[in-house]
Amino acid sequence: MIQTLKAVVSFIEVLLFVAGIIPVSTDIKYSNTVYEPIQITEPMYIVKDGVSDFVIVTADEPDECIQTAANELQTYIEKISGVNLPQVTESEFVSSKNAIIIGQTALEQNITEINRSEIGADGFKLYSDGTYLLIAGGDSRGTLYGVYTFLEEYLGIRWFTPELEVVPESNDVIIDANIDRTVQPSFSIRRNSCMGANNAHRARNKINVSFWENATEYGGALTFVLWDVTLPTLVPDSLFADHPEYFAMNPDGSRTTDHVCLSNPDVLPIAVEKAREEMRNCERNAKHIHIGQKDNSNYCHCEKCEALYEKYGSISAPTLIFTNAFADALDEEFPDFMFTFYAYGETERPPTDLSLKCSPNVAPVLCGLHKACRSHPLTECGAQDGNETFMNLFGDNEPTIAQDFANWVKIADTTYIYDYTINFLNSTQFFSNFETMQPTMKYMHDIGITGYIYNCGDGHYAAFNELRNYLLCKLQWDVDCDVEYHMTDFLCAYYGEEAAPYIREILDIQTAQIKATAHAFDFDWHYQSGFYPFYTVDRLDYLWNKALKADITDEQRFNVEVANLSWEYFKANQFIGKYSFLSPLRLKANEDLYDEFRAHGVDRVSSFGLIPSDKSEIDFMLRPFNWK
Repeated sequence: MIQTLKAVVSFIEVLLFVAGIIPVSTDIKYSNTVYEPIQITEPMYIVKDGVSDFVIVTADEPDECIQTAANELQTYIEKISGVNLPQVTESEFVSSKNAIIIGQTALEQNITEINRSEIGADGFKLYSDGTYLLIAGGDSRGTLYGVYTFLEEYLGIRWFTPELEVVPESNDVIIDANIDRTVQPSFSIRRNSCMGANNAHRARNKINVSFWENATEYGGALTFVLWDVTLPTLVPDSLFADHPEYFAMNPDGSRTTDHVCLSNPDVLPIAVEKAREEMRNCERNAKHIHIGQKDNSNYCHCEKCEALYEKYGSISAPTLIFTNAFADALDEEFPDFMFTFYAYGETERPPTDLSLKCSPNVAPVLCGLHKACRSHPLTECGAQDGNETFMNLFGDNEPTIAQDFANWVKIADTTYIYDYTINFLNSTQFFSNFETMQPTMKYMHDIGITGYIYNCGDGHYAAFNELRNYLLCKLQWDVDCDVEYHMTDFLCAYYGEEAAPYIREILDIQTAQIKATAHAFDFDWHYQSGFYPFYTVDRLDYLWNKALKADITDEQRFNVEVANLSWEYFKANQFIGKYSFLSPLRLKANEDLYDEFRAHGVDRVSSFGLIPSDKSEIDFMLRPFNWK
């Protein structure tokens, strides 16, 4: 009864917010950390008045990655100052020279102590003493990341997008003469491959997963022999004709190729042999292989599978047991491999019997965030996509997704998150997850999640995708970073300093209004996103108009125009303003919006269909949601 009354009160409050009777607070806090600028206690001039006596030192035979690190440092210092620092090997180095030492050399033992095992993979140490600057990674890739961090945090270089690089210009390159800093990533596995990304952009943002490209010149990357929906490769559907028992049983006793019966002992050797062939022939130096089911919920109902569901309290049990056995069969030949499986759809909930554990070389890839509300904290909001009961939408529900993640960590030494951070059914629509990014990722880190793989964007730049990609890179590397600082930094560069304050207020208003009146899901058919009173719509129209007319470059104005398409998409779907049914200009407004989509490279409003390239195929009486 008390829970029902609380839900009714919450519902009434939402109605008052929607009507505008109670104004929504737009005091949005995107970060829990305050940025601390780099301090110079004692200046150390790498370049002074356009002159330098520094050299860049590497080992006598540096590997590809260390050479990339030295080249990148040399290139960007020259871009800043016009000074090209010579590169020498440690054998060529004259000790009286000032030097930036990259990677492991014999020189470091006389400068400072470096314990690479403690620094760990992808981590690094920065050290300066007025004469030397050391950038030393726990491994070669860590050294490269150390160079990029040095260039970014100490010299002010930014790689906001694959196309937008910012390099300050100065006759002086000054750092502190007393740096002693060890840096380690929050997540050991980090994937964010935004639109247009290449190996260089991923490395500069310290992303070490590319799935398919090894990128040895950037220290290599986590790649898979097989990834995503792999069971049809490991256990081909063609086997169904002779062996229907290899595949899932329907509740009525018939069989279907929608899933594989993973409790059938004859399936394992088939999958293992196919995997062995793929692993032997893979030329990418991949160290991961994945067990992934087809994207449906027609899981097996045979007697053995049902018994495992019952025994361990989850449909994920046969998948976990199968992957353990799969890994065990291949471990001797491939001892350094990680074997992953999807905790997705019917398998996303962990066993309730926590005695069923993953082998040390087995990692679940947790996909439960696709059902989580993104406009409210993961640890507080119990709303799940597709469950639109009154109590679920307005009640005080248990945050089962967060609890599931905590339990997966108890049964697996290694766990990867597979994140979705737009609404794939309305991918051009504003997605309200900016405020919850940091607390969600910090929660993941703090409970022990080890890797974060992001399914980013949707093939276009609308809906603030570029800002989202940039911030997620920062958080994957450091969950305690100052998101506010990085957001302001990005907005000023990408949209222009004069437009940035207007864009920031737009983000605040939409984030606040959706949080107060709705939930945000990754797969949500609702085209309204949130609910806005008329005066809030007027305020947003005003802010967009100011941003579009700001004194900014043509490139920045184009970026503002792309971002504005999300707001126009919302209004057109809601019949607001010129898109109203009462407006004689509605058809022309819809047609103009279509033209703007095409002119700005936005070829879809949903992940599941392109907008027709032939305008004559569109009925402009329909809302944009239907243009696919």
